Amino acid sequence: MSRPEAEFRVRDGFVLAAAVIALGGAVLVTLGTWKWFVRRTAPAVLDWPGGSWAFGAVCGLLVVFGSTGVWRFSEKPPRESRPGRALRVAGLAVSGGGAFGSVMYVLASLPGRNCSSYEDGCEYVPGTGSALVACLGTAAVVGYAAYRVRSVRGERRGALERERLRRLRKKGKGKSRGARLR
Repeated sequence: MSRPEAEFRVRDGFVLAAAVIALGGAVLVTLGTWKWFVRRTAPAVLDWPGGSWAFGAVCGLLVVFGSTGVWRFSEKPPRESRPGRALRVAGLAVSGGGAFGSVMYVLASLPGRNCSSYEDGCEYVPGTGSALVACLGTAAVVGYAAYRVRSVRGERRGALERERLRRLRKKGKGKSRGARLR
């Protein structure tokens, strides 16, 4: 290996290391800012009408509907125009962000694991535990109900299709081309 190639690789290694450090720092700053924002706004949000249970239930519904939106927007149509793709990606970002953001808001309102209650920003915000329980419970119950409704509709659709094919075969019209030629 010649001397210029070795120097180029070392320089690339330093650039890559600097990029990883910068990205890690940006992630830490973003997470810290998010935690600060949530800890400042959580007492006001959890005191809304209905209390922390209602807030948790709304977050659970956001999780279910956001997940459903992600699932629907992730299906790519066969021929998609550029504006259609942009709208689909925007819908995917909004629904995924709503689902993920609501759970992360409830989780960030809980005190940290290695955070003493006497430290500034580490005190327990009343209602955060019940909001988490309501969020997870609502997401589980409504998500399971939506899953069951969808699966029952699919089973019913399949049974109707089988019945339709059975009636066609009975009339001699539902057979394959090979079976008709025999």
